[in-house]
Amino acid sequence: MKLISWNVNGIRAILNKGFMGAFNKLDADIFALQETKCQVGQVELDLPGYYQFWHQADKKGYSGTAVFSKVEPINVRRSGIDFFDDNEGRILELEFDDFYFVNCYTPNSKRDLSRIPFRVDWEARMREYLSGLAKTKPVIYTGDLNVAHKEIDLANPDTNHKSAGFTDEERENFTFLLEAGFTDTFREKYPDKTDIYTWWSYITRARERNVGWRIDYFVVSNDIKDKIIDAAIHDDIMGSDHCPVELKIEI
Repeated sequence: MKLISWNVNGIRAILNKGFMGAFNKLDADIFALQETKCQVGQVELDLPGYYQFWHQADKKGYSGTAVFSKVEPINVRRSGIDFFDDNEGRILELEFDDFYFVNCYTPNSKRDLSRIPFRVDWEARMREYLSGLAKTKPVIYTGDLNVAHKEIDLANPDTNHKSAGFTDEERENFTFLLEAGFTDTFREKYPDKTDIYTWWSYITRARERNVGWRIDYFVVSNDIKDKIIDAAIHDDIMGSDHCPVELKIEI
């Protein structure tokens, strides 16, 4: 099974930047989007062979997630995920016969770090929720998780220890998730690979210079980590300030 996740930073904008070409080339069994920034009726995608599921934010032009799947899920949850009244369209969960697929656009801690307390609480509750799902069947958790876990995961770690996405609190909570029984699939396959990122600031031509961060993930519960075939980061695909990430897994 081939899975793709991509923060598109606005589905309507990226449709004019080669999205359908990339979508068809990647040919995923399940394709997850974050930051769709659209409401129902604002965009219609012709995706033959795919079931489409969207979760919009109440606020127009903000946040939002979507999942396109070749296999019809047995259940879909868009809001009210136990701990979070999701009016920002941040979580979209699909249940299949053999696993849960949870697509997430994690809240940013903000430039002034004013949202760190909320973020820490979010991470604790999300970890508890995912652990609960994993007691029933395996979990695949994906999305823009808004954290670079280790120094290897961003170009300039020394100058970013107090930046949103690389604070001690955020990194520690990603460690807690892994310790709770989950695996970062890319690092499982490529523990020492450097200079590979999934997001670049639009400022100062960061992508051209590859001054980036790895903040987009596929994380799986440990009971299926031995089924990981490969993980990839498609940093050659443009159109957003993020690039698609991939997981191949036998499940």
